[in-house]
This record gives sequence, structure tokens and C-alpha cells, in this order.
Amino acid sequence: MNLLNSALRTFIYGLILVPMALAAQTNCDEGTGPLNPAQPQGMTPQQIIEKFGAKEEIFRQALNNYVYTQDITVQELDGNTVSGEFRLVQEITYDDKGGRIENVTFAPQNTLRQLILSREDYEDFRYKMAFVLTTSDLPQYNLLYVGQQRQDEVDTYVFDIAPKTIVKGQRYFQGRIWVDNHDLQIVKSCGKTVPDTIATKKKKNAQENLSPKFVTYREQIDGQYWFPTYIRADDVLHFRQNDVHMREIIKLTNYKRFGSKTKIIFKGEAKEDPKDNPKDNSKMPDKKP
Repeated sequence: MNLLNSALRTFIYGLILVPMALAAQTNCDEGTGPLNPAQPQGMTPQQIIEKFGAKEEIFRQALNNYVYTQDITVQELDGNTVSGEFRLVQEITYDDKGGRIENVTFAPQNTLRQLILSREDYEDFRYKMAFVLTTSDLPQYNLLYVGQQRQDEVDTYVFDIAPKTIVKGQRYFQGRIWVDNHDLQIVKSCGKTVPDTIATKKKKNAQENLSPKFVTYREQIDGQYWFPTYIRADDVLHFRQNDVHMREIIKLTNYKRFGSKTKIIFKGEAKEDPKDNPKDNSKMPDKKP
């Protein structure tokens, strides 16, 4: 996110928003139990990583067979009062080549006064905040097993993740993921996209682009796939001129399989898509709006 460049607004809102820096914080620990650092039984951490990477590959392909609603809200906050808001509701589907199609159904006037949504923000809305870590993505990251933890009603393995190197022009996820110890699929992630673009003494006029820390929850859809359903950020973005307290909520709902029944192929292994009316064995409860 970029900061709207205005000396007057910088002065006024800087005075108002700096005290909120201590109050804003994305809560990664909501719904979690104590962290048990014990090693997993029956599998090594590396085997767990390989298995959930393969499941994520299947998940990514399966998502191309679903239509869903994406409801995005970005707010600027003055204390507990919303002082500006961006809202966008879209119906998301995919063409037969896997291309994403976005049909806007609701887009009221943007009233954000300090933040400007950048191209990177829209890319985060589409991909990074609903973080997927497939077998092909794994070589880009270092993963550290940190233990086992109860997340709501699900027992999980917990890993910290960070990019091995930052390639110019590329953006990555850095934070923590929770992997269901039964299905071996990611059910929650919390962190941020990196790198940020920050103004320095050498580049005082550089266009800053900062991303908030966010938490993403998934739910089991059609008794098989763990799809992202709720993403939340509550953070203070520390721009060179002043701090901005912002909140971001993304809801992904109404997942429905469309088209004819297909088979999803992963490394030669066929995976049947769910039946037309499968039993939904969702484990994760709905999150608060």
C-alpha cells in the first residue's frame, strides 16, 4: 500500500494515528492452544513438508473447478472509528485454461484518504494472502518445524517459513503455517508478504509500498479440500511521513463446483473430484466477521 502524499494530511493524521500503533496488532494466536515442541511421531518434519506440498498442488488444481465470492474490505481507522474505506465484491471463476475471471458485483466509492492500493495489493488479494505452498514452491523457502498445536478443533503441525533469497521483482510469504496432522493440508497461515519498499536517506522520494501482517483461515469444503475462507489484517503501516492504522478483511464464501466432473492429475496419480452432493465434514468453525 502506498501513502497519499499530502503535507497537510500527514500533519493532521500523523498526530491522530501514531498513538494507535500500540493498539493495532494482527492476532496470529487466536484459537490456538499451547505449543508443544515435541517431534512428530511416525514421520519426520521433512516428510510432512513433502506430503503437504503435494496436497497443496492438488488443492491449487481443484480450486480451478470452483466458483466463489470474494468480498474485500480495506479500512483506515481513527481510534475505533472508520475514517475511510475501500470495498470490492467479486464473483471468481476460472476458464478452461485455469485463467482467473473476476466479475465485479459491488464496488462503492473508495473513501480511503491516506492509503492508495497498489498493483501489489491487488496481487495479494488474488494470491498471496490465500497462501498456497506447493511442491514446486518449496525450493524457494526455508521451513523450520516448531512443534504441535491445537487450532480450534484441529491438531496441527506448526512451521515457520521464510524465503531463502529475495529475487528482484518477486514477492514472497514470511510467517507461520499450521498443517492438519491428519489431512496434511495447510489450515491456517499468519505473516506478511515481503519485501516492502521503504524510503531511505538515499531514496527519500521513493514510492513506499508496505504490506500488513495478516492471518488466513481455511475450512474444509466438500469434505476434501481446505480452501481459504477468512483473511484478516489489523496493523499499523509505518510510512516515512507518518503511521497509518488500517484494517483489512477478506471473506471467501459460496464455494460451488462448476462444470463437468473431472479428474485432477498430480504426478500421474488421478484424484476424483467430490461427487455432486458430497458430505461436508468441515472441521473449522466460522470466523467472526
